[in-house]
Amino acid sequence: DPQQMELATASKRRLRRFIVIDEVVDKLYGSKVRAYFEKNNVQHKILALPTTEETKSMDLVLNILHEVQNFSLDRRTEPIIAIGGGVCLDIVGLAASLYRRRTPYIRVPTTLLSYVDASVGAKNGVNFLQCKNKLGGYTPPVASFLDRSFIQSIPRRHISNGLGEILKMALMKHKGLFDLLKNHGKYLLDTKFQSCNGLANHGDAALQTTRIAIETMLEELAPNLWEDDLDRLVDFGHLISPELEMRVLPSLMHGEAVNIDMAFMTYVAHARGLLDAEEKEQILQCMQGLELPVWHSGCSWALIQRALRERLKHSGGQTRMPLPTGLGVADIFNDTSEETLERAYKLWVKD
Repeated sequence: DPQQMELATASKRRLRRFIVIDEVVDKLYGSKVRAYFEKNNVQHKILALPTTEETKSMDLVLNILHEVQNFSLDRRTEPIIAIGGGVCLDIVGLAASLYRRRTPYIRVPTTLLSYVDASVGAKNGVNFLQCKNKLGGYTPPVASFLDRSFIQSIPRRHISNGLGEILKMALMKHKGLFDLLKNHGKYLLDTKFQSCNGLANHGDAALQTTRIAIETMLEELAPNLWEDDLDRLVDFGHLISPELEMRVLPSLMHGEAVNIDMAFMTYVAHARGLLDAEEKEQILQCMQGLELPVWHSGCSWALIQRALRERLKHSGGQTRMPLPTGLGVADIFNDTSEETLERAYKLWVKD
């Protein structure tokens, strides 16, 4: 905004920024971040923290807020900047929403998962009493800055992890995105989502995939940003996975747990007659091509039953189960019988 830029440059007060960065990202990029602020004469405080599912707690939020208080932020003109994966963005978002009731913050995602998922929307939160994101709120960032070059430094497994959330949007809303993942999945893993020239067979698959994933996510979230309507296609893969992910920490990453949930729900859709055998196989083959797990021994029948009971508690007494009704199309169902779920589970286990 030119007017804001003029105000900022005209002010005699030196620009100040408080930055929270994941400690792993800090080792890789911290020197560049510091050089940027020094070159632009910005007074800054960089707080490097271990931001993992195990540390995603109110204790870490309070740690950040103590440092923010010591830095003396102006809550109107000095946004907190979060640089890291989804856990980092969630924690900082919650801290910013609590400080002086609402302090602006900026998201800079550094993993594929956070690039296509946590960067979009208004939610933030932390884990509580071994429940995923039990404490949190809805405070959107003032901006999300997306830079795929961060993704080149993350391990291959983390790329797969992010592909789980992209596949979710493909199965729910976009057959073209599903085809991109099916045809270019290995290439995207090999190139770590970097745009490479001279590879005409693939085009710019990385740009197309991330752009479509974010656009479809925005289409789904924008009209329902505060989740007033609990019928949400983006909940696909998130009925069983929160219980599974927290139960087996740290053996499964978020996108992997989501994919195991989606694999089971693919069998549920097949058992209901929503998907034919060929469509089911195409989905499972695509998952395996993206190097995502389609099964975990911790996902027992008892865990599934418990997770669905929790779902009923928090979804207005209905399961609101998103299921694919084809490749790239889906609907929400409230009438899946226990017998159908058990039949799908037995077939899943057998396969």
